[in-house]
Amino acid sequence: MTKVPILVVEDDINLLEGIRTVLELEGYRVLIAENGEHALGVLKNTMQLPELVVSDIMMPHMDGIQLLEEIRKMPGWLTIPFIFLTARSEKGDIQRGKQLGVDDYLIKPFDADDLLIAVESRLNRHRALNAAHKGEMEELKRRILTILNHEFRTPLTFVVAYADMLNNQQTTNLSADELLTFLKGVNIGAVRLRRLIENFIHLVEMETGDAQETYKIRRAPISDIGITLQLAHSAVFQESVKHTCTFEIAENLPVFVADAEYLRTALIQLLDNAIKFSPPEQPIAMGVKAEGGNLHLWVRDSGRGIAPSEQTRIWDLFYQINRAFHEDQGTGSGLAIVRGIAELHGGRVVCESAPDAGSTFALIFPIIKPDAMETQELPAASIKLAAPETLATRESTATSKKPAVTETPAALETPAPPKEPAAPETPAPPQKPAAPKMPAPPKPPTS
Repeated sequence: MTKVPILVVEDDINLLEGIRTVLELEGYRVLIAENGEHALGVLKNTMQLPELVVSDIMMPHMDGIQLLEEIRKMPGWLTIPFIFLTARSEKGDIQRGKQLGVDDYLIKPFDADDLLIAVESRLNRHRALNAAHKGEMEELKRRILTILNHEFRTPLTFVVAYADMLNNQQTTNLSADELLTFLKGVNIGAVRLRRLIENFIHLVEMETGDAQETYKIRRAPISDIGITLQLAHSAVFQESVKHTCTFEIAENLPVFVADAEYLRTALIQLLDNAIKFSPPEQPIAMGVKAEGGNLHLWVRDSGRGIAPSEQTRIWDLFYQINRAFHEDQGTGSGLAIVRGIAELHGGRVVCESAPDAGSTFALIFPIIKPDAMETQELPAASIKLAAPETLATRESTATSKKPAVTETPAALETPAPPKEPAAPETPAPPQKPAAPKMPAPPKPPTS
């Protein structure tokens, strides 16, 4: 069995050797150093990093506080637990160590049992955290690979299958309608692939900070937000979409500073979700209003709704509510992008929903007037990875029908929109007997 390495840093040679003896008798491999500088050299040159550092505070050349500061600066050493050996009179050093994140203290004088209990408890805690983190990362990688495998394979299948049929010698006598149907299949697959790639580009830009620079360059006064809503609507409600959508745009909206392209992107993500989770016969609504110095951009659907326990997690990257059960499409990145765009504008996202009662999603951000644009602070967008779903979180899913609100309910109070007549369906083109069998019409692309 491999011995657990522990680094002991102490300028009192007798105490250093005593601690070393106690730990070695318990089966630990002990590295020693007489001050902070010596300890850093040991850390840099050892083949196997210690799983714990036990250090005195008062030492020459580099004391324990300075050593802890240096260790916390190195990403590879950041998670090493740290125990301070200290005298009762060193209260100020104890407070400083707590500020830096020290894991435990041993007050001098201490006996062997006190030392071993402190060491064992810190090591057990460190191992438990490492195991939990490793499990989360493995689950996250599995989830990402599953999503990407399905989401990229499906549109590629459309593109390749329709392209192969067009390239087949038996299809040379296709009618114009049949040829158009084949080309539409290729286009639907290509559009879905483009959406996936664009989403990942948005995520990378937000993670690296490039989105903040883009926002700084593109932000401009917007006098007619209705144009942005119309553009988002046109991008989503293609011929194959059977849903209807109504608009609720408040009158006398002020001119405000924002990035119209990012707002359009956010609305596209919300409309995609609304279509995905709403029955075709149920209308979707989108709108905008000004309230309390903030602008509210919202989308409302009539889908299956979201339990209160899930309304915080849905904004996390790659999170989908029980994807295996519901067989939902998409990568789980759309709402994370929406939240990042809201934060770029100094705002937040809210959700009002309940199971079987539909959902309303909104971006709420401060109204920045054009004359205040130069003094506007630019917050950074953040992307939070979804933690793997546990048995506890699944069992805690609420069944109450009462709507739950992740922010203030007043932010989402809008009248029910009137229905618009559904767009007429395009009749299916006739097929010639000699033409190969075409696959079923694909579903609309989703985020």
